Amino acid sequence: MTRPVLALLALALSGVTPGALPLAAQDKPHPLEPDDYFTIRAVGSVAPSPDGKLVAFTLTGWEDDSDDMNTDLWVTPNDDDPATNGTRLTFDPAGDSSPMWAPDGRTIYFLSARKGGDEPPTDGDTQVWKIDVDGKNLSAVTRIKGGVEAAAVTDDGSAIFYTVPREVVEDDLAGLRSKYKDLDYGHGKVKYSTLMRLDLNTWRSEELIAPDRYIRSFGVSPDGKSVAMVTDPDRNLITHEGESRVELLDVGSKKATTITKDGWRKEHPSPYGWIDAPAVSQGGKVAFTVAFDGYPAELYVYEKSGDGWAASRFATDGAVTIYDGSAHFVDGSDAVAYIGEDHGRARVYKVSDITPQASGEAKKAVVTPGDVVVFSFALQDGRPAIVSAGTPTELGDVWRVEGEKLTKLTDVNPQTKDWAFPEVQLYSWEAPDGAPVEGILELPPGYNKEKDGPLPLVVAIHGGPTASEPYLRRFRIYGRALMAAKGYAMLSPNYRGSTGYGEKFMVDLIGRENDIEVEDILAGVEALAKDGLIDPEKVGVMGWSNGGFLTNALLSRTFTAGLEGKEYGFAAASSGAGVVDQVIQWGVEDTPGHVINYMSGKLPWENPEEYVESSPLYTLNKTKTPTLIHVGGSDARVPPEHSKTLFRSLYNYLDVPAELIVYPGEPHGLMKKKHRAAKLAWDHAWFDKYLKGESDDEESDDED
Repeated sequence: MTRPVLALLALALSGVTPGALPLAAQDKPHPLEPDDYFTIRAVGSVAPSPDGKLVAFTLTGWEDDSDDMNTDLWVTPNDDDPATNGTRLTFDPAGDSSPMWAPDGRTIYFLSARKGGDEPPTDGDTQVWKIDVDGKNLSAVTRIKGGVEAAAVTDDGSAIFYTVPREVVEDDLAGLRSKYKDLDYGHGKVKYSTLMRLDLNTWRSEELIAPDRYIRSFGVSPDGKSVAMVTDPDRNLITHEGESRVELLDVGSKKATTITKDGWRKEHPSPYGWIDAPAVSQGGKVAFTVAFDGYPAELYVYEKSGDGWAASRFATDGAVTIYDGSAHFVDGSDAVAYIGEDHGRARVYKVSDITPQASGEAKKAVVTPGDVVVFSFALQDGRPAIVSAGTPTELGDVWRVEGEKLTKLTDVNPQTKDWAFPEVQLYSWEAPDGAPVEGILELPPGYNKEKDGPLPLVVAIHGGPTASEPYLRRFRIYGRALMAAKGYAMLSPNYRGSTGYGEKFMVDLIGRENDIEVEDILAGVEALAKDGLIDPEKVGVMGWSNGGFLTNALLSRTFTAGLEGKEYGFAAASSGAGVVDQVIQWGVEDTPGHVINYMSGKLPWENPEEYVESSPLYTLNKTKTPTLIHVGGSDARVPPEHSKTLFRSLYNYLDVPAELIVYPGEPHGLMKKKHRAAKLAWDHAWFDKYLKGESDDEESDDED
């Protein structure tokens, strides 16, 4: 609401060719604990220097004395020396992002929301900053009241383009709105944005365009002469679903041309598509992706044709589905690179020789083969790719990729070298209708089925559902790593509707929510029981967002196990930010096109039966599963009303053991360290109680 056969494949480490190598049982001295989670740091975007000798990257984690995550700017050499942590350039809690190099390779521009005063640039609003590669000469480039929203530096370093927000009150009742301006209104206050250009030689800024639209994202051509923009009627996400368009601005004339003409969405599988991350090549081509809930994302490349524009369209290729917002032009060419998902992997692909007449015959190459999950990447023409990525045996780091050779450039989590991580495996089974399904299976370190016997199982369900559970080492508050380390088997199924398994696998879910994907998950549990890996009497389920919705759906379902086909229910559940009623969800979430797509494109009054059938609420009377319920108090994607309804149903009316935890001020994902720690503690106590028969023996602290 945002991606039985055991197969063990591992990606080789630095400088080795990846292959089908078995994972050896780990014998590490440090057992995983909840506090370990808060020491993990995650690599974000990567940006190689113009000469390719350095790589700037962002690194996110918790500082010891803070309740908030922070992202800092780092740099590392792009060489063959043993991997290091790199060099940290910034240290303030400012959420640094989007590193961009000056052409001389000595300075890095980036976005940062620094605090320390009442006026820009240190009033907490986002500005463009710069710093030298040795960490010296940190200074603000922009000082805009209200901050900037996005920025891009031209390849020659002559200018920075950036957008700033502006709010307009315009309708026939504007006077009344102004008189009572402290009230919240459904509409009338329109949020637009302005595109600016700052000349880095004269330090003069100029307004390029201030449309009566919101510029959601933009990309600048290498020469700085044109800008591709995704514009929406206003800033509200509901208008981004199907009402956005792509425009190309000529910087010299300051005139914009709409590339996506009226009616172009008629060829789409749904009118509710999200256009993201436009890019412009040196040759004047424009690329962008369109993502859909329930359908594969599509990649478009437009080029000038006579008086108009002609499009090349790319969607799924076999099992591979395009990761939305990941496409950009390779430096110095019209080739387009993007991230494609394939059976839990996420690889970089490059498409060249693109023409509207032969888009299906364009040359496609895999840039990062093997068992990798790429989070972000950068390609420079004629040079090896730089990626941030994880593998089945590695947490995320920065890598250089040359063919099938991967060289690790960083080691951002050296503290994990002696941690006893669970083994990450692919597990496959067959759905009741014969469709092949797989997921990620984690077992306790050193587990031996003959010696240790069946395990309690926790099924961890990913969100989306237009997403997937990746095939990599992962440590998350949603179960991965820690559950298996504490003696559970953990299955994370890539059920019907997940990305990376082809178009049919995704669209089979349309019109069948709370049905076909539930059967996929239950079949996976039954396969594990048949293999003797799990105890069917000790099966729990957990998930967040769409994973929470499916947890709610599974509360009233049973699975069969054993020679006599005995039926079992789930013995415990943890439901996070999960939908219970599709009509309510359509009416209150910030992206209602999600619900409409899965309800076969119909609104509630057009297809009420399907809305009811897809809602867990109407079968909760069959539930006996003790259920722990989490939700952010300020969640706009799956508002707390769903979780409160679930709790009331179970606790007050059905006499089912339940607890509701509302995290004050939190959005759709928990952001505070104390809240993530609480979720970890509650989940483990809940499953230990109902799956292992263990009670929480922690003493309360009234002063905490």
